[in-house]
Parts: sequence; C-alpha cells; structure tokens
Amino acid sequence: MNPKPDNLIVVLDVGSAHTRVLAADVNEGVLRYRGHGQVDSAGMRKGLIAELGPAARAVRAANEQAERVARVNIDECVTGVGGPHVRGLNTNGGFELGSRMREITREDVRAAVERARAVERPPDREILHLLPRQFILDHQPGIFDPVGMIGARLEVDLHIATCSGSALQSTVTCANRAGLEVSEAVLESIAAAECTLSADERELGVCLIDIGAHSTEMAVFFEGAAAHTASVPIGGAHFTNDLAIGLQLPVVQAEELKLEYGNCVVTAVPQLAEVEIAPPQSPTQEANAASWGSQPQRLSLRTMAEILEPRARELLYFVRESLRHGGVLDALGAGCVLSGGGSLLPGMLDVTETQLRVPARAGAPLRISHMPAELTHPGYAAAVGMLLYAHRTRMTRAQEDHSLRAKIRELFTAAY
Repeated sequence: MNPKPDNLIVVLDVGSAHTRVLAADVNEGVLRYRGHGQVDSAGMRKGLIAELGPAARAVRAANEQAERVARVNIDECVTGVGGPHVRGLNTNGGFELGSRMREITREDVRAAVERARAVERPPDREILHLLPRQFILDHQPGIFDPVGMIGARLEVDLHIATCSGSALQSTVTCANRAGLEVSEAVLESIAAAECTLSADERELGVCLIDIGAHSTEMAVFFEGAAAHTASVPIGGAHFTNDLAIGLQLPVVQAEELKLEYGNCVVTAVPQLAEVEIAPPQSPTQEANAASWGSQPQRLSLRTMAEILEPRARELLYFVRESLRHGGVLDALGAGCVLSGGGSLLPGMLDVTETQLRVPARAGAPLRISHMPAELTHPGYAAAVGMLLYAHRTRMTRAQEDHSLRAKIRELFTAAY
C-alpha cells in the first residue's frame, strides 16, 4: 500500500442506504478516478446517524475497499452533509468603502460577506456554505466579482446553507472512529449540482432534486448563483415502506418489487399487467404469510402503482411548497434535474413535471477521467459532485495563494 499522495482527493458519502468512499487524484489540473468503495449503511435512522459504532464500521469497510482499489492509504476526506436538518436562508449586507471612491479588493469582498452572514440564527446551526448571489456596487446590482472595480459602497446578496451542528459532528466523529480526518463538509445538493447541471441551466433557473433513501435535498440556481437550499423528509425508503404495508410483505421483498416493477404513474401501467410473487418467507411475517397463503400469488402492477403514485405526489407537493416559500417557484426557466437513487423510479419525471409544471430530466453525474461506467448512476451524483467541488475549491485557493504571493513579491521589489 502506497502512502497518500498530496494530489489525492477523497470524499465520504454517509447515506441512509449506502456508505461510499470515492478517491481521485489531480494530474496537470485534470481530475482522475483512483478507486471507490461501497457498503450498506448501518446505524442510520431517518437520515441521521443513530448509532456511531455500526456507522463507523460501515465507513471503515467502504474506506478499506477504496484503499484496495486505489492502492493508497486514505486518512483524510471531504464529507457530505444532507438530511431533514438542512436549511438555507438569503440575507444582505454591506458597508461604505470611505469618503472617496476606491478600488475594490478581495478583503473588501470578504468584509461584505462577513456583514451579510452576521444574522441571528439558532445556536445549534452550523454554516456549511456562504454563497454570494450577487454584489451591488454603488447601487448597481448584478455584479459577480467586484474585485478591481471602483466604488464607494459595496453590498452582497448572500445565500447561507446551514445544518444541525450535532448532526454534522456525528458524521465527523463517525469518520474519525473509522480512521479518517474530515477536512471539509459539503452540502450534498450543492455537490450533486456540481456534476449534473449545465452553466445554461444555472443561468436560466433550475432546481436540483436529489432523492435519497430517507430525505430529498434541493438546490435552486438562478442567474448563475445559488438561490435556495432545503430538504424534504421523504425519500425512496418511504415508497418501499408503503409497498410493504400495503401489500403485507417484508421490506426486502417490497424493495425488490419496487426496483423491478415499480411505477408511480398509474395510467402508465397496463390494466392486466401482473407478476407472480412468492409468499412472505420471513418468520416474523407469519400473519402476513397466512393472509397470502402458501402458494405463489398474482399481483397486479397497477395495484403497486396505486400505492406509489400518492407518495410521489406528496414528495413533489412538499418540494413545491419549499420552492414557493423560498420565492423561487417561478424562477425555474430550465426546469428540474432529478438525481439520487430514488429518481430512478419510473414515472418520477412525469410526476415532477405535472406537480411543478416545468420540464424535468434525469441527472446522471458527469464522468471524470478513468471513472467506471457504474458510477454514472444518479445515486453517485453527490459523491462524484463532491470530488468536483473539492477539486474546484482547491484550485481556487491555489490561485488566490499564488496571487497573494505575487503581490508580496511586488511589494518587496518596490521597496528595494
């Protein structure tokens, strides 16, 4: 096993259904896949870590898989954050630059952002991202980067993405117990958007809907900037549970039926379509087995769709309400993009278009160099997006450091 190279980027995605570790390195500015690991999650409940021990063992197992494929020791990672505790808010702040107009510096931008972030929030909220929507220079809006411009007053419209501090700390502690140090935390919807949305979509207005197992994360972009982030406490596992209860089947069997035959649009399923299923085999399902009998039974696929469609409509109803409360419902000129494992349920795009009245498409993650085809699955959008996000932020910081060093050299050159 080789030691960890300096150009390695590793991300950790602790989801309700799967725990994933994905590694890539950077060669001449290009991101290249090195390896990944995936195991079933443990110790999770309703999208949050409920038991640190099992969750940490799952992280360790996924990391060991990634180490074997990448052939490097992995001891540091960027982690994703998602779940029903995610919140977003928009705020504004600014200051006078002085009695006379002068050139805007990077420090001025940071000062404006600090003024905007100084809003009252509950003590348990942790800031994940400070995302400028626009800068306003001397009452002139629509400025993306004011550095180098001349003015007397600088303001910023800022979107702040927050999460529960205790939920974030649980993820960090879980990673630490598995031998991983967390260098950065990224909102999963922001990460998924990184590898699924085009620049045109971000400009026209688009909503990224990442459907996980127990929650659905949202991120809206308008005029190139983040305008709204939120989470809905409904995911793919709720569809499975509805089938298990409605059909009186074990959850595992209901999940298999959903994946193979599920559809959340009743009218898209032929009336006479049926499938033969075995009676429940779990010893804990004796009552259900008695109601099904001991022989294989015929199940109407329309019956399944009649159970799945109301849950899909409920999910999109809450998405619509979140967009309405965020003031961005009418800002989706490019429609919606669906990612996450739950987005693969047939009919989900149709329900999205019906409920939100905008076009919708599937969001498979952008394929990076040497990445296996299996990772282009929408369920990997958050993990692949975290790689791209971490790479971009690392490059931005390197450029800023280079610029700062150049300015220092100029000062010393001028002095001598």
